[in-house]
Amino acid sequence: MQAEQGATPKAPSGHTVIQGYLKTIDSSPGVYRMLDPVGTVLYVGKARNLKARVSSYARPSGHSGRIARMIGETASMMFLTTRTETEALLLEQNLIKQLKPRYNVLLRDDKSFPDILIAKHHPFPQIRKHRGKRSEKGTYFGPFASAGAVNRTLNQLQKVFLLRTCTDAVFESRTRPCLLYQIKRCAAPCVGKVGRDDYTTLVGDAELFLQGKTTRVQADLAAAMAEASAAMEFERAAALRDRIRALTQVQSAQGINPRGVAEADVIALHLEGGQACVQVFFIRANQSWGNRDFYPRTGAGAEAPEILEAFLAQFYDDKDPPRLILLSHPVENADLVTQLLSDRAGRKVELAVPRRGEKAELVENAARNARESLARKMAEGASQNRLLAGLAEAFSLDAPPKRIEVYDNSHIQGSNAVGGMIVAGPDGFLKSQYRKFNIRSGAGANSDDFGMMKEVLTRRFERLLKEDPDRSSDAWPDLLLIDGGAGQVSAVAEILAELGIDDIAMVGVAKGVDRDAGKEEFHRPGQPPFALPHTSPVLYFVQRLRDEAHRWAIGAHRARRAKAVSATQLDDIPGVGATRKRALLAHFGSAKAVGRAAVDDLKAVDGISDTLAQSIYDFFHARG
Repeated sequence: MQAEQGATPKAPSGHTVIQGYLKTIDSSPGVYRMLDPVGTVLYVGKARNLKARVSSYARPSGHSGRIARMIGETASMMFLTTRTETEALLLEQNLIKQLKPRYNVLLRDDKSFPDILIAKHHPFPQIRKHRGKRSEKGTYFGPFASAGAVNRTLNQLQKVFLLRTCTDAVFESRTRPCLLYQIKRCAAPCVGKVGRDDYTTLVGDAELFLQGKTTRVQADLAAAMAEASAAMEFERAAALRDRIRALTQVQSAQGINPRGVAEADVIALHLEGGQACVQVFFIRANQSWGNRDFYPRTGAGAEAPEILEAFLAQFYDDKDPPRLILLSHPVENADLVTQLLSDRAGRKVELAVPRRGEKAELVENAARNARESLARKMAEGASQNRLLAGLAEAFSLDAPPKRIEVYDNSHIQGSNAVGGMIVAGPDGFLKSQYRKFNIRSGAGANSDDFGMMKEVLTRRFERLLKEDPDRSSDAWPDLLLIDGGAGQVSAVAEILAELGIDDIAMVGVAKGVDRDAGKEEFHRPGQPPFALPHTSPVLYFVQRLRDEAHRWAIGAHRARRAKAVSATQLDDIPGVGATRKRALLAHFGSAKAVGRAAVDDLKAVDGISDTLAQSIYDFFHARG
């Protein structure tokens, strides 16, 4: 049968296209990209030997279903050679995170983990939660699995070691002990209730505890209590007794504390129905410091060794790996992964898949948690899909939405106006994709909700059109929910029409009669408003979405307002950042006092050089 006249011939794809590249590549290590007919990257891979790897794809048969589909969609390839295989692995993971190819394994939730910091820049060190780069002077302990795990540990440490958690500015301004001293959570060094030497001992004991040397700390406390009792210092002995009791409670409350594993990450994978859950437990100082579950995208059905290899390379991209990583499954190219992690850590890192003993029990515990977590997520996903299907039916959508964007504004009489956007889909709330918009136009000052919404939507979709005009990514929404009625919906429809966007459904959620929850009215462009039954699960779902958008917008507004309240003239001085600003305020008490200070007084502040002291003085005194 002849091809239809005038039809555009289909671009060749598949193993024959791949075979054509074999003449142009050699046996060097490197990275390859497989692209579809429109140039979208389908897959990024690495190879010890590029020619050998590409040859395996050029075969017409013998592939798994996933690889066969990928080969069938491939219309072209790109290659980059590297000097070493480890460089190829590093480049591969960088490209995966940048391009997010459909057939690659991708770690979607890659947040930083908090530490506990004992800051050493002050004579009486502060203990607090820290997240981010370890650039401040002090001793760091971590990572902890979550802020909650850090807060629980800090609470325990306060009971036992009485270290201060207040800021330096608060410390310097105290004239009498705060409530934490009254409830025996702080030694009150701010008002001289404890001397520097005794406080330093408390800091040392806390560090020993966080290093896992709890037996030594308990023995020292018991000896000190006996000594105090013998000297008839009964008040001091009672205080030491309370600390020993608190330490005993801490030890009994801790989770799995392995005796034979001082430092390790325990990583277990469970696969089911094409979905994956990776459970990570942090073991430090022979103590369990919590766990976190991850749900990487499996690249259309990758196997366990490939998933774990990708997970390790991406997970430790910005984190220091421990000396030992215990795994539930072997990984592909274990030697390359070990070398990559060792290079990042600056010391040897070992990967192990234990089969017996305490280490195997740790892995089995993590695997059980991974299995149970994935089961819960799949059940939640099924419920979420039913709600999305109900939403599509209620709002007459063509299909259940995969990405819902909900918008709301927050301000107080026009001040510090902020627009908020939250995102939801089959996986629930996608908090990493939430956005806030500081209102720049006069709409905020005028309390013009229409104008604020127009600014937010214009900025959002102008950027989206610039970054992804072909709509090839999943950043484009299927449904917009707007806080407001017919007026807001008309305004949004007008904005999108001006931008040439006419295929995104939008619904306004108005408070309805008496502004009561359950009486919401829904508005769509060109259609009469309608309501849902007050018992409808879809109505509850929309209320949750709206409430989350409201919470996010209010939080962004409060943060902006707090920043404005704490702003001072010091923010406008070149060379004075957050740290120096804190030091100046702690030393002088206020920005006004800084402005009255002489150059020599400014030089006396830690971190203020002679040149900067002169700049600060000139800033306040060279004005008119």
